[in-house]
Amino acid sequence: MVNVQVRDCRWALIQRLRRLPMRVKDLSKSDRPRERLMSIGAAALADRELLAVLLGSGFRGASALDLASQVIEHCGDLDALARSDPHRLLTLRGIGPAKAARVTAAFHLVRRAQAWPERERITSTSDLAHACAPLLRDRTQERLVMVVCDTGGRVLKRSVLTEGGSDHTVMPVRELITEVLTSGGAMFGLAHNHPGGSLDPSPEDLEATAMLLEAARTVGLRLLDHLIVADGSWKRIPL
Repeated sequence: MVNVQVRDCRWALIQRLRRLPMRVKDLSKSDRPRERLMSIGAAALADRELLAVLLGSGFRGASALDLASQVIEHCGDLDALARSDPHRLLTLRGIGPAKAARVTAAFHLVRRAQAWPERERITSTSDLAHACAPLLRDRTQERLVMVVCDTGGRVLKRSVLTEGGSDHTVMPVRELITEVLTSGGAMFGLAHNHPGGSLDPSPEDLEATAMLLEAARTVGLRLLDHLIVADGSWKRIPL
């Protein structure tokens, strides 16, 4: 009789536990939305998982995943959610001002990013020359300019690296490679001016370019070109 009672109690407990909502922290780490995003990337997550990461938590009786599903269902679909007023979200249990504002702000950032003008692309040597020219024009000192691009040639960064005397400037190879990597670049181009007007590379130009090319290859970066600019004209240094 005792064994039967114990067995019945266990069965009743199991059934009760099955009816309890699953919390995100009860999931294994490999199944939690935030951990999945960090390990395999946002593209692999379902809509409700991404929204759950944004919401951060659910409420008593509902996990962040449950709440995310309810939010999407309440709005109809993801597109409608993206256009929802934050006050509409406040009508849902578990959504307070902080969560409503967070969701609205996230979607608004996406709209701003989509409206941002297309980044300049470097697809040829003349594109690189055009991108560098404004930073080199009418300079009385030699200046080294770098343009960092992503894998598609979109310009991520354009900057002056060094500025020297009237006849030379240094090539900081290590610092240059570090700047490309920290900018998230995959390839980069360089240009420097010759205030004297000559388009011919000096022995130092050739040596520095060869060193830089080898350093870039070592870390998996691509050197697009190294240009000399003078009097509105330009010339490639052979790679």
